[in-house]
Amino acid sequence: MSKTIVVVDDDPTQRRLIQAVLEREGFTATLLGSGDALLDRMATGAPCDLILLDLVMPGRSGLETLTELRSRGHLHPVIVLTASGGIDTVVQAMQAGASDFFVKPASPERIAISINNALSIGALRSEVAQLRKRAEGRTTFADLVGESPAMNLVRRMGERAARSSIPVLITGESGVGKEVMARAVHGSSDRAGRPFVAVNCGAIPEALVESILFGHEKGSFTGATDRHAGKFQEANGGTLLLDEVGELPLDVQVKLLRVLQEGEVDPVGARRSVKVDVRIISATNRDLARAVAEGVFREDLFYRLNVFPIEAPPLRERRQDIPALVEAFLRRFSIEEGRAIAGASAETMDLLVNYDWPGNIRQLENAVYRAIVLADSPQLQPYDFPAISGQSPPAPAAAAPSPPPAHLPPAAVPAGATSAAPAPVSLLDEEGHLRTLEAIEADLIRLAIERYQGHMSEVARRLGIGRSTLYRKVRENGLGDLVGLGDA
Repeated sequence: MSKTIVVVDDDPTQRRLIQAVLEREGFTATLLGSGDALLDRMATGAPCDLILLDLVMPGRSGLETLTELRSRGHLHPVIVLTASGGIDTVVQAMQAGASDFFVKPASPERIAISINNALSIGALRSEVAQLRKRAEGRTTFADLVGESPAMNLVRRMGERAARSSIPVLITGESGVGKEVMARAVHGSSDRAGRPFVAVNCGAIPEALVESILFGHEKGSFTGATDRHAGKFQEANGGTLLLDEVGELPLDVQVKLLRVLQEGEVDPVGARRSVKVDVRIISATNRDLARAVAEGVFREDLFYRLNVFPIEAPPLRERRQDIPALVEAFLRRFSIEEGRAIAGASAETMDLLVNYDWPGNIRQLENAVYRAIVLADSPQLQPYDFPAISGQSPPAPAAAAPSPPPAHLPPAAVPAGATSAAPAPVSLLDEEGHLRTLEAIEADLIRLAIERYQGHMSEVARRLGIGRSTLYRKVRENGLGDLVGLGDA
């Protein structure tokens, strides 16, 4: 999904010029003509990622509109547009909550850079807030991405589990986000803000499992040069996530069962047990009931862990959440890689939604990361996901032949030159009389806009006039429909 930029300006030509720039950069542009129209739109909750707001408009001014936006609690980034760069005007806009400003007319590069910077700052603040909540153990179910029925069921179950210290067992395929759900249970409970410790039971060497989980005393075995508290003591007062709990050896399962029953651990080599207050959340991608039947998992431990089961759905069963997940990954990885990616094209999003994702969210996350690194356009395309689409990036297009110089008559156009060159401006009318200067000027401006593909800075330079004069003449001659052909 591309970002939605709302352009508020009473000048229709300016709106069209900015719209051309936004659409070329991969954004979705919404055009409004007044501050009141903006306020009405924001009240509906319509999509909006950033606002470009003209300061001088009939009726409600840009500053008044911005002040009213902030008073209503709309915190979207706002970039103000002004016809003059007076310091007082800029200061007032910034004090009212604007993120940036530019003076009209602005180059396409200036507009794009300003928008991308404002969006990046907003995304960065959001990511920092998420990281802070994660570090402080305050992630909640509101931070989980997705509104599908399957995810809403997980939310309801998790929020109920969080109200008590009941042991929770989260099951699901690899990569579905079981640890994120465990963090949400912890952050939604009265243990939020206390330690959250995650340990991958399947990644610990079998000889060290007991020491890492329960701790050891100095000198208790060869190599034990220091005392080690263990994960249970580290999580004391908080939550311990036993990820891949089905991989624990049977002898360690016996000791884990005692910890759950007695609330105390026996460090290796210690003379006394150590009391711990830990909430246990377990996670596994194995069928523990089958493991019990096969004799590789203790039945009594299974019943002790499986008090409140929560099944994390695979991504293929919550396809409607994929666009939101892609958006979240785009925001994070664009910041990390310093890329200005506006979103994914509609074709790309359809491709991602209809793929089965055997690796679930982890696979989607890595695919988006790779696509952002590969992307050459403002929007992710299907060929940025070659393993899924089977498409290769298009070969670089051959350089187009240069158009003939404008001063050459038709007979002097070199062979092989583009046949799409605009027709020369005629000085005579159909009856052979001289045309008016106004008519010739309109045709000359039209020819220049077409010749230089709408690059208005180049058009103004070639015509020998200022950009503001050019924009005025475009309006006077009714040529506003041409400005969307290229850079404004």
